[in-house]
Amino acid sequence: MKQAKTASNKSGQPGFVRIISGQWRGRRLPVADVAGLRPTTDRVKETLFNWLMHDICDSNVLDCFSGSGALGFEAMSRYAGFVTLIEKDPAQAKRLQALLANFNASQAEVIASDCLRYLAQPASRQYQIVLIDPPFRQNLALPCCQLLEQHGWLSDDALIYLETEKELPLDTVPASWTLLKEKVAGQLAYRLWLKQA
Repeated sequence: MKQAKTASNKSGQPGFVRIISGQWRGRRLPVADVAGLRPTTDRVKETLFNWLMHDICDSNVLDCFSGSGALGFEAMSRYAGFVTLIEKDPAQAKRLQALLANFNASQAEVIASDCLRYLAQPASRQYQIVLIDPPFRQNLALPCCQLLEQHGWLSDDALIYLETEKELPLDTVPASWTLLKEKVAGQLAYRLWLKQA
């Protein structure tokens, strides 16, 4: 993943990530200088959405640690049915709300909340696709997976994308999840799981 280079340019001003396909291809999303924010690189994002290309259209999508919104907006661009973006940082959540308005994206919502706290309540909606790309080394990824499973957020046969530091042990991923795809790029590992009914 790109770190400081993506998050800001040499003058310290926010950088941008671009939407790589779909109805908004080429449009840019600003990336604020927020601690822990590491937008997914184009190469990883392209692989992910190639994995999801037959499933994304009309699906409910949950972007768990939304950050710049790069994954959630990519899903919207590819005609996801509904997208929920969860973002803990209040200022970043407001930026995402403004982006939804700017893109005229009515089939989406921003939840300004701590992701783990939000997922610890009974599910208000079920999702066919879940995108989990938390800040590294903060013990967020696996608790997130467990809460999704425990509180009914996943539909049968849901697809779960998990992007983590490559050394993270995965022994507490829910037993009903089957690993479909896996790649390593530099310091990160990214995987696609299937929740079996």
